[in-house]
Amino acid sequence: MKSVLLKVIGGVAITLLIACAPVISQRGYLPDPTNESAIKTGADSKTSVQSRLGYASTTATFGNDTWYYISATEKQVAFFTPTVLKRQILAVYFDKDNKVTGIRHYGLKDGHVIAFESRETPARGRETTFLQELLKATPGSSATNIQETNPGNGGGPVP
Repeated sequence: MKSVLLKVIGGVAITLLIACAPVISQRGYLPDPTNESAIKTGADSKTSVQSRLGYASTTATFGNDTWYYISATEKQVAFFTPTVLKRQILAVYFDKDNKVTGIRHYGLKDGHVIAFESRETPARGRETTFLQELLKATPGSSATNIQETNPGNGGGPVP
């Protein structure tokens, strides 16, 4: 009896230890350094950069035209928030004529932590449930179809 209990406890302990093992994941990619070094400022265009480095992970939304190649290594233990171990970004800058104006590398140390505002703007009125919305939308249940009566006024409409 004790040996069975010890085996069960040992099995649960091993399962918990395996479940808590960190998972290391690699996301994105950085182009081959030899292909990157072949890019010449002022000579290469977007087409030649794409043929050498491939499609960018993302591009600049505002301002100058920039392509970003992003690579990150993260570690996650069980259900906890992942931790970024390493991040590398290759930024390729272009001018108006789609010629390369510069190449720059960024790392995890170059990043900035952005504090998002967690407060919510209150909405006027009240929140209704799905059932209330459903009942409000049925014909004949509209507030305009129902007239309130005033018992002190002979049962007539409320002024």
